Amino acid sequence: YKAIGTTLAGLSQCGAWGCFDEFNRIDISVLSVISTQLQTIRSALMMKLERFTFEGVEINLDSKVGIFITMNPGYAGRTELPESVKALFRPVVCIVPDLEMICMISLFSDGFLESKTLAKKMTVLYKLAREQLSKQYHYDWGLRALNAVLRMAGVLKRASPDIKEALVLMRALRDMNHPKFVYDDVPLFLGLIRDLFPGMDCPRVGYPDFNAAVEQVLSQDNYIVLHHQVDKVVQLYETMMTRHSTMLVGPTGGGKTVVINALAKAQTVLGLPTKINTLNPKACSVIELYGIL
Repeated sequence: YKAIGTTLAGLSQCGAWGCFDEFNRIDISVLSVISTQLQTIRSALMMKLERFTFEGVEINLDSKVGIFITMNPGYAGRTELPESVKALFRPVVCIVPDLEMICMISLFSDGFLESKTLAKKMTVLYKLAREQLSKQYHYDWGLRALNAVLRMAGVLKRASPDIKEALVLMRALRDMNHPKFVYDDVPLFLGLIRDLFPGMDCPRVGYPDFNAAVEQVLSQDNYIVLHHQVDKVVQLYETMMTRHSTMLVGPTGGGKTVVINALAKAQTVLGLPTKINTLNPKACSVIELYGIL
């Protein structure tokens, strides 16, 4: 709330408009404090004050200030806004986004000439996956997941402009989604891709040196070298190249720590020294873990 309070104070003094995206991701205890801050600004505006006291400090008030919030109650991990916060804002409801149109425009902007056809296939694939694959807490078939695939497709398109566009999108869809599936869902998803991209074969990108390093590390640590575990290390490697942060999900004894350690040691073998710092999240505050604005 201190970071948001600083932002609100700045907006109030310079008369700017601020939009707090996905406001309902904030913890409920923090929202109650922020509602008091917003009420202070609102009261000062209604009284047409030129200066007012905010968080114990007297500051200027520019009447042109505007504060907006967006929220997506449909996503997991969101909290219900308190009535004290709801009362300060006028609600505006937006319709469900046209995913196909968004995909088409994004693909076209990345140079895909077949953007209309590919956008249709992309949205149909996600619709079928949502309906036919198992329900897992970490599965996300919304706009955010589509955007990640679109970004990956754009990178691949620029890196390999001579490859067929359908093949580029097919690879992006497979590589960005495959690592997150539970074992039983992998053949189902790959089957959906084959149905939507018939007659096309998209072999995985090979990392012969990296694979050899992973197998060497696993053997040195007296583990049995399993193909699917080596593949999981490669998937983690690819995911970390395209995402800011990565979460490994699985049962106790499933091999999560082995995969992380194997990746770090394999990179070290290949001349990229990698150090792992293990933190207990419950031993740190959120600010200590993620920093502060």
